Amino acid sequence: MINFTEVRETNEMIERENLDVRTITMGISLLDCADPSLPALCNKIYEKIHRTAKDLVSVGEEIARDYRIPIVNKRISVTPISLIAGSACRTTEDYVQVAKTLDSVAKDVGVNFIGGFSALVSKSMTPADELLIRSLPQALSQTDIVCASVNVGSTKTGINMDAVRLLGNVIKETAQATADYDSIGCVKLVVFCNAPDDNPFMAGAFHGVTEGDAVLNIGVSGPGVVKTALEKVRGADFETLCETIKKTAFKVTRVGQLVAREASRRLDVPFGIVDLSLAPTPAVGDSVADILCEMGLEYAGAPGTTAALALLNDQVKKGGIMASSYVGGLSGAFIPVSEDQGMIDAVLKGALSIEKLEAMTCVCSVGLDMIAVPGDTKATTISGIIADEMAIGMINQKTTAVRIIPVAGKKAGDHAEFGGLLGHAPIMPVNAFSCDAFVNRGGRIPAPVHSFKN
Repeated sequence: MINFTEVRETNEMIERENLDVRTITMGISLLDCADPSLPALCNKIYEKIHRTAKDLVSVGEEIARDYRIPIVNKRISVTPISLIAGSACRTTEDYVQVAKTLDSVAKDVGVNFIGGFSALVSKSMTPADELLIRSLPQALSQTDIVCASVNVGSTKTGINMDAVRLLGNVIKETAQATADYDSIGCVKLVVFCNAPDDNPFMAGAFHGVTEGDAVLNIGVSGPGVVKTALEKVRGADFETLCETIKKTAFKVTRVGQLVAREASRRLDVPFGIVDLSLAPTPAVGDSVADILCEMGLEYAGAPGTTAALALLNDQVKKGGIMASSYVGGLSGAFIPVSEDQGMIDAVLKGALSIEKLEAMTCVCSVGLDMIAVPGDTKATTISGIIADEMAIGMINQKTTAVRIIPVAGKKAGDHAEFGGLLGHAPIMPVNAFSCDAFVNRGGRIPAPVHSFKN
């Protein structure tokens, strides 16, 4: 149980340091909704989600009010749609109809986002998988809160370069389909290597097939809390720095554990995991980049940045796993550009490039997240960037991802506005040298030798 001292500390973290529970995400299995009739499939999906999640938002608001803990988002994740819709969906338009059903029921129950319009194609694509991927430009431009993901690689299977090549074109088409809104459709699409089954964060959340019928996963954040703690040990040695981060992560995770248990009890849905990810917001003082600067860097991207991020990520996990028996998801630190004012400032100062961000992803929780690039970036270049990031995940046996936005009509140095938690982003230049012949080879990059462990 949380004691009085922890309550007082928690109140201070909430009031002064931007501590929040970023999301309560309810995962819902749709495996029992499969049907060869498209209208029947959509009806079953709507009914199952509505019945299971109808009280999610109200309970989240009750907990936030009762415990005075901000809960920023309430979200739903579902079984990857390509797994349940293959027998009913014969065209891309059929998949768009399923996406619209997800959008409709999510709005009706009042959540902020619904994830799981997804395909798992790390080794190869079924016709259903490929149709869903090709439907993404329509689906993401004709819905508001549906999020999509595609897992194109894993340490065990290698990288499906056919899917990587296809997604370069799909991302470009999605950007064009939502050109009037700074290509916001791409914000709702993420490409994964080693995607976890229990991730509560969008756009990558889906309800994995290893999960039960329904589960609650909590995403808790607090970059501002960590930065404030480090201010008190400014100039101290690395051992003190590590201990401070670890103790702070423990306290933050305890808040997530409390909310998770209480939400589980009130909704009568099993508790899954707490994801302790330092996920920034556009708010001043809620930045992962600011933590790196507090460690002693002039800007994120300066020499030493990758080492500082590795330290931060590791100590956050060490503190978190002591506070909860079920820490999972992507726990560590996110480094999105658009959602982190410190990262934006670093880009504008010239301290941070896509290449440096890629190096940082070797040690962070996810990967190249919310990267806005010029609208005329070639599809093959986007595929090459995805392939590089997938290789980092595959070789290092970790989750990596790419959420890249080629903003239609904009060039390097311009800005894109996404709004809300998504913030705004400077358009970053990309390497202009061609990778066309490499991307167009087709086939699969095989799994690394250290994958053969069974």
